[in-house]
Amino acid sequence: MQSKNARRVAALALWLLAPLVAHTYPAPPPDPSLPQSEVPVAVQQLRRAMLEAEANALTFHSMEQLFTTRTVARSGPVWSIPRADRALEFSYEYQGRRYTPEQFLDRTYTNALLVIKDGRIVHENYRNNTRENTRFIAWSMTKSITSILIGCALQEGRIRSLDDPVTNYLPELKGGGYDGVSIRHILQMRSGVDYEERYDFANPGTAARNHELSLVQNVTRFADAARTIPRAHRPGETWQYKTLDTGVLGWLLERVSGGSSVAAYTAQRLWEPLGAEADVFYIMDGPPGVGREFSGAGLNATLRDFARIGLMMLDGGVANGRRIVSAEWVRESTRPTGGPGPGYGYQWWVYPNGRAYQALGLQGQHIYVDPDTRTVIVKLSYAPPDGMEAEEAESAAFFAAASAWMSR
Repeated sequence: MQSKNARRVAALALWLLAPLVAHTYPAPPPDPSLPQSEVPVAVQQLRRAMLEAEANALTFHSMEQLFTTRTVARSGPVWSIPRADRALEFSYEYQGRRYTPEQFLDRTYTNALLVIKDGRIVHENYRNNTRENTRFIAWSMTKSITSILIGCALQEGRIRSLDDPVTNYLPELKGGGYDGVSIRHILQMRSGVDYEERYDFANPGTAARNHELSLVQNVTRFADAARTIPRAHRPGETWQYKTLDTGVLGWLLERVSGGSSVAAYTAQRLWEPLGAEADVFYIMDGPPGVGREFSGAGLNATLRDFARIGLMMLDGGVANGRRIVSAEWVRESTRPTGGPGPGYGYQWWVYPNGRAYQALGLQGQHIYVDPDTRTVIVKLSYAPPDGMEAEEAESAAFFAAASAWMSR
């Protein structure tokens, strides 16, 4: 039977992801108060359709064809991960039936899968015209990577304390909903600002409008919505998932990085010391040359480099002998904060009653880490908007079985 913890995590993730589903929608009427978009109409419509089942097996690894991007260049020696390739010799149970790993790949819309046990790659699989150098969209797995970078900035003293008000660093947010909100509150998705993560483009609210203007038309910056957003709850009181919170964290990183950019800081503090094997890129919001890296959902990387992030977290913040972030940060950021979001830490999803945790992205993107069995699994998917429930629940069952495999 599927474990209670696996069901609980899947249910929590579904509650998060359900409002993000957006079917193809027509262009809204132009807003005369904003500049006219320079993005070609056909490209705008492709962006509006990128989540759809008819296209996402391709669009999810072709984002550089749809968006303005900023590269994070790799450099230095590559962290070589040892291999011990073998068949996945286990099965898993889901909804009362037992399935093989091969069946899992098809049933859950998998583009690529990598399984690491005790520091060695035991299985690597690419599907649907993808390969080792394919760069896949992380979607909200990017939030977990932004969390790592906040830990780096804290470690360097660029951020003095997580309990500092964010307005100490971003005075532009004074007078709005983020006034009086600490960096810790934002990391925990407890900012309290009035930003419902719902993308109903037929009746657009703040989030849908921000997505359209910043990421489809590129006429506004995504995080600029934080300047005027009102408050719905007292800071720290209520857990509510908001990509805008992570957008503010990206803006904070830009500000404290010493006049640099999120991409440059990612290269310096994460990508080079990680020993990544390929360049990564962020999709950009706003007008070209003015916008920011989409720090809430815009990172694109290879399967193995996502796995290196998981291995670094598994090893307490160390990548191939080089410390990237403190072991204390790894522990704290993957500890559940309690309350309405019992499975959430600092932008990481945490499995209840255990030490496993994951970075989780829209429509089936996962970096799963289980310290108890020294397992890292990366699954990159193309689940249809109406198929996320099945993908999340079944993936949770597969991860539990894969984690237990070879660990007795």
